[in-house]
Amino acid sequence: MNTLQQYDSAIQSCRDIFLKKTQDYGTSWRVYRTISIVDQIYIKAKRIRTIQEKGTQKVGDDLISEFKGILNYSIIGLIQLQLATDETEELPVQQVENLYNDQVNRAKRLMEDKNHDYGEAWRQMSQESFADLILAKLLRIKQILKNDGKTIASEGIDANFFDIMNYSVFALILIDENIHSA
Repeated sequence: MNTLQQYDSAIQSCRDIFLKKTQDYGTSWRVYRTISIVDQIYIKAKRIRTIQEKGTQKVGDDLISEFKGILNYSIIGLIQLQLATDETEELPVQQVENLYNDQVNRAKRLMEDKNHDYGEAWRQMSQESFADLILAKLLRIKQILKNDGKTIASEGIDANFFDIMNYSVFALILIDENIHSA
């Protein structure tokens, strides 16, 4: 498989989970503010890092499910940034799927552009680096929020969510290729 096929495959498994959970729970995530989404991703990224450092885990969820969760929360963050806070909390599943796919398409185009310029350098990166980069992006988002969403010379919150999303896809691809452990 080539990168685009691998990307689509990783996304499809995340999308399937997301849409099933939407059917189970509705769009209860609509109540999340950006900081809450950041904290949800932080919990997952911190767990990945802790397991990497300790070399063991006690809770059954594997790292694959954590990276999928990070990806899906990133998409929630992007959707929340797009939708007005006073809009309805409950969205139809088809609308959610469309919103999800819109964000995926934007992230995939970004990935293609960066892969062109960086020559798929991510294929040589460690899983530890993906966890660290995700944690750094979360800290950046927190600082942007402290600055009332304003930046002087940096990308905004959405750019950080897109990077987090793509790092998660890369980690899932490398796990699937048995280059990184699950």
